[in-house]
Amino acid sequence: MTATRPADHRTRLEKEGEWELRIVSYKLGETYCCSVDNVSPGATLARAEASTRDEAEAKALQKAREMVRKTRTFQV
Repeated sequence: MTATRPADHRTRLEKEGEWELRIVSYKLGETYCCSVDNVSPGATLARAEASTRDEAEAKALQKAREMVRKTRTFQV
């Protein structure tokens, strides 16, 4: 059994409405993995896998954006 290590790691921030999203992607073997979280409090919103980084990030971001758009916020 061979251990596969993550490679080609990248983290970036993107704004969606009033939400700040952190996009983390990396290559694991021949597959790119991506997870998207809301920076504060840091809850994971979506994960995706694909053969390319762009495709994995697009899939995860689409899911995360749908969740953020449905989130109700209240003024305090």
